[in-house]
Amino acid sequence: MAGVGDAAALGEGGGGGVDRPQLDGRGEAEQPGGSGGQGPQPALQHTETLGFYESDRRRERRRGCAELSLLRFLSAELTRGYFLEHNEAKYTERRERVYTCLRIPRELEKLMVFGIFLCLDAFLYVFTLLPLRVFLALFRLLTLPCYGLRDRRLLQPAQVCDILKGVILVICYFMMHYVDYSMMYHLIRGQSVIKLYIIYNMLEVADRLFSSFGQDILDALYWTATEPKERKRAHIGVIPHFFMAVLYVFLHAILIMVQATTLNVAFNSHNKSLLTIMMSNNFVEIKGSVFKKFEKNNLFQMSNSDIKERFTNYVLLLIVCLRNMEQFSWNPDHLWVLFPDVCMVIASEIAVDIVKHAFITKFNDITADVYSEYRASLAFDLVSSRQKNAYTDYSDSVARRMGFIPLPLAVLLIRVVTSSIKVQGILSYACVILFYFGLISLKVLNSIVLLGKSCQYVKEAKMEEKLSNPPPNSTPGKPSSKSQSKCKHSQGLSTEENLSASVTNQPVHQKENVIPLLVTSNSDQFLTTPDGDEKDITQDNSELKHRSSKKDLLEIDRFTICGNRID
Repeated sequence: MAGVGDAAALGEGGGGGVDRPQLDGRGEAEQPGGSGGQGPQPALQHTETLGFYESDRRRERRRGCAELSLLRFLSAELTRGYFLEHNEAKYTERRERVYTCLRIPRELEKLMVFGIFLCLDAFLYVFTLLPLRVFLALFRLLTLPCYGLRDRRLLQPAQVCDILKGVILVICYFMMHYVDYSMMYHLIRGQSVIKLYIIYNMLEVADRLFSSFGQDILDALYWTATEPKERKRAHIGVIPHFFMAVLYVFLHAILIMVQATTLNVAFNSHNKSLLTIMMSNNFVEIKGSVFKKFEKNNLFQMSNSDIKERFTNYVLLLIVCLRNMEQFSWNPDHLWVLFPDVCMVIASEIAVDIVKHAFITKFNDITADVYSEYRASLAFDLVSSRQKNAYTDYSDSVARRMGFIPLPLAVLLIRVVTSSIKVQGILSYACVILFYFGLISLKVLNSIVLLGKSCQYVKEAKMEEKLSNPPPNSTPGKPSSKSQSKCKHSQGLSTEENLSASVTNQPVHQKENVIPLLVTSNSDQFLTTPDGDEKDITQDNSELKHRSSKKDLLEIDRFTICGNRID
């Protein structure tokens, strides 16, 4: 039929863009004018129209399949392009994360070095200045009748605390003579490697528990001994606190001795398997901390804990070296045998800290500048302890901040040194005196350098205004108001003059008719992020999003077990 042939020809050559003529019921094309004798049949017309479209789709599909080939696929893979600038913000953020991870080792080690020297300053204080302060306090107590009873206080509160510290050291030192180091060494050496590994982990946990509760015991003793009392009978309460403090220092010293003995056994083992297992324990610490959520305050607690742990490990390594050198009659050749193992332990500790902090800051989107804030917070504690209105000794402040209590470690070191080194003859005593003066010189030099650096860090963090404010009078449960924390000092000095004057001046004795209240630290009320106008000026900086936190860094004055917030 002519109509069907013409329609087929149009379907093959016309393509999808040509209007096809509609067919009537007899298969002939319906004219536009509708001159057919009968009306169109809609069902047949729709079916044949779909048939034409389906045939076109099949032809196009065959043509597309013919164009696809392995060569064209490889060519597309080799020449395919993409544009990173279309997602510039994402890739810029990724690059900044890499730069942050690269900056972490330097910033972290700056904080670690500063913190280790702070611990060294507090540790040397026990051996150098504390005996002199105890001697001066006892001299005042003995010569008190010459001065008369013009003052109701026999001794100043600081002198009472110094005498208590000295008496605790002496009592615990004599108690440590009843602990046999050699028997403990052979008892630990006879255990299996796995058992020693478990014991060492338990000792680390116990050390943190002792540190978290020990400073509370000492603070309770100091406050009970120095608080104003109206009745003489109230002084009896010092006795149970004193015995509790002596028991704590003695038990903590024994705990550290067992740690040092275990480490000594690991050094002297033939296959070094125990030492390898103990070093691998540091890498297990990465697993336990990296994949947890950390805030700025939690990271500050962990940093303080790492500083304390690293300094304690240095002292333990010193004890191990002293004990080994004593067994080999102080042969210097044996020191070079121990030197590689000591370096390996220190290197593993540093590597673990760097990896741990790098990934914690990466996963929690914390910048590397936060470690300068941590350093400024530690410097603020040092400078504030030198003020005339200081309320605590700096060694106690370090203990509260880092969990480092120097008394048990000092008792153990004195016990090891006196048992390892025999002093006989006038020349030996002269060497001991020269060594003591050398320690005093080192302590004074370290304190001067630390004080200068701390003043610099405090000024850079714009925290010097808080140093000129007196400590607010408030109960432990109620923090002072914002208006009290912002009150200005009554002296007409500039900020730098106030800072230098407050550091050099001595504490002023208060009148007896004024009952002092429990006060909180200036550091407990200070906000490291600038307040008021300073915050508005620096708010444009993108780093400020990491400086805002629920708690202030200086408000954290307690040592926690793991440094993490338990959600």
